[in-house]
This record gives sequence, C-alpha cells and structure tokens, in this order.
Amino acid sequence: MKNRPEVLVVMAGETYQQLFDEPRRDRLTRLAAVRDPVQVAELGSAAARERLAEAEVLITGWGCPPVTAEVLARAPRLRAVLHAAGSVKGHVTSACWDRGLIVTSAAAANAIPVAEYTLAAVLMAGKRAHRFAALYTGHPGVWGPWRDSPPNPSNYRRTVGIVGLSRVGRRVAELLRPFDVRVLATDPYASAADASALGVTLVGLETLLGGSDTVTLHAPELPETRHLLDGGRLALLPDGATVINTARGSLVDTAALTAECAAGRLDAVLDVTDPEPLPAGSPLYTLPNVVLTPHIAGAMGTETHRLADAALDELESFAGGLPQRHPVGGGDLARIA
Repeated sequence: MKNRPEVLVVMAGETYQQLFDEPRRDRLTRLAAVRDPVQVAELGSAAARERLAEAEVLITGWGCPPVTAEVLARAPRLRAVLHAAGSVKGHVTSACWDRGLIVTSAAAANAIPVAEYTLAAVLMAGKRAHRFAALYTGHPGVWGPWRDSPPNPSNYRRTVGIVGLSRVGRRVAELLRPFDVRVLATDPYASAADASALGVTLVGLETLLGGSDTVTLHAPELPETRHLLDGGRLALLPDGATVINTARGSLVDTAALTAECAAGRLDAVLDVTDPEPLPAGSPLYTLPNVVLTPHIAGAMGTETHRLADAALDELESFAGGLPQRHPVGGGDLARIA
C-alpha cells in the first residue's frame, strides 16, 4: 500500500503469538511500516518509548496497559488504537477520547464463538444433558428409573429469553432461528423494528423471566446491571428453568443463584462467575444441575485469528482513508461491555 502507517503492537507476548500467525504477520508487514520490536507488552521501556514516539497506530490486545495521558504525551503522531479483542474499557482512557483518536474493537469477531457456545448451552440445557450425565456417572453399567427423573428434557416449543440484544445477543437470536423455539428478548436500547428483524418478541425483564424455560445473559457490565438477576428476579423464573451466563459474572447474585440451584429449583450453565474464579468451597462446583466452565466462551485457539483479522481489516481501512468498520466512541461506554 502507498500509505503504510507506523504500527506498534501492544499486547502480551503469548497473545501476539496466538493471534498473529505467519500469514497475519505477513499481512501486517504489507499494510504497515513495522520496526523492531514489532510487539511490546509494556510502554515504559526504552525500546517501547522509542517505538511509541513514531507510532501512528497501536494494535492492542489482551495484556495492553492503559493508554493514559502520560503515554499519549510520548506518542505525538498517534492517531488510532485498533483493538484486537472485545472491550476497550481496560486500556482506552478518557485521554484517548480527548485527543480525538480513532478507536475500534474486534468485539463483533469475539461475539461469534460466544454465541456458538451459548447456542450449544441452550440446546444442551433443554435436553437436560448435564443432569443426565451426572446421573449416568452415578449409575454406571445400568439404566433404571433414574433415567426418567430429569424434568421435561426437550427443546421443542420451549421459550428462550435473551437478556441484552448486544452483538452476542443478536447473534444468538439469529442462531436460534432454525429451531422450533420461541424467543423473548429484553433490552432498553432495542426497538420493535430490531426485534422484528431478529424474529424475537420484545418484552420487559420481569415478563421475560416469568415466561422463559432458559434465560441467557448478554448485557454489559455496568453499575446499573450489577446483580441484574438478584434473588427476587431469580424467583420469577419457572421451576426447572436454566440460567446461562456467558457475559459477566456480576450480572447475577451468586449467593441467590447458588441457593436456587442447591434447592434443585433452577439449573445453571456458567462460563463467568462473581467472583472469578469461585472460591474452592462453592457448592456450584459439585451440584449436578450446574455446569461450570472457566471463561472459555470467547475466542480461543484458532478462533483468535478472527480477532487479528478484524484489527488488520481496520488497519487496511485506516491506511486507505476509508471509514472504520467497528468504531467505538466515548459516548458508547455507558452501554457497551
């Protein structure tokens, strides 16, 4: 390309190795002017400061330190921060917005595996697969009356409630289209037109909870969403309902959910918890109606190449003077993850 901006990659070393395989490093070299070191994990060393002084673009990722006013003072040519991951809240500070920097995110790319995980969790929850698995493990070599004990193992004509029509929530709705399920959704920013386009019915949170067999959370972590599902709202869920959380652990009151699951009234599939990880003594580790995974729904393995591709696409747009594909503005922070 004629315009090859000076780029510095700022993320943990293992993250860089995972995201940027040889084809993606080659593409980075074609799109940008890069010098040693191409990647740094911090911005305070002499080598990092030297690169920062010339950088026009930062490609950031997991492990990037905050880009503060002090950092920006050492980066007079910096014009853009292109994030090869989801949320920018951990490293993009108000100083970046004050400076008028272009900021982008790969949240749309990260939404793909999260939504796929959620779809699998919804379908497995409907079939009560985790309950059957626990019972089968406890009755090796024999089938008996225990096989009929999980309640209503079916996805046919069940109701799925989506809390938050975020990128992930929208994709979950799209992935559910081929299945014979009813989908409710709640989101203060969604319109009737949004719901119609996704084939979901827009309702209030309490109505959604009271009418859903499975509830999946896709709301951002904000002060007003902390314990969005508290004890009172969990009590609205029908007996045997399943709570799926692939968003943020703080959306659920852990103590209240633990009590409901321990009583056998609710099931749960939790990829995120509050705190994270849970303390070793938490009953959620051993309850047969709870599935715990260690924050794996987002991009892992080769899925992370999507994140690098998204950042490189943004870099190509930037170098070509074209609009960014997934820009993030300072005003977006009050409603995004």
